[in-house]
Amino acid sequence: MSRVCAITGKKQMSGNNRSHSLRATRRKWNVNLQTVTMMVDGKPKKVRVSARALRTLKNQAKAA
Repeated sequence: MSRVCAITGKKQMSGNNRSHSLRATRRKWNVNLQTVTMMVDGKPKKVRVSARALRTLKNQAKAA
C-alpha cells in the first residue's frame, strides 16, 4: 500500500540529512496518514487520509 493521501494526493517528500560537517545523506519525510471510515457513494469505506486533509474535512463539516 503506497503512502498517498486518498483526497489530496500528497506523497512523501525527499531531501537531505545534514550533519554538523554539512555532509548530505538522503532521507524521506512521510505523510501523516490516518485510516478513517468515511461515507463514499453512500457506503462506509476505509480510506487513508492525511491528518491535514482530515482536519480540513472536519472543519468544513462544522461550518456546513
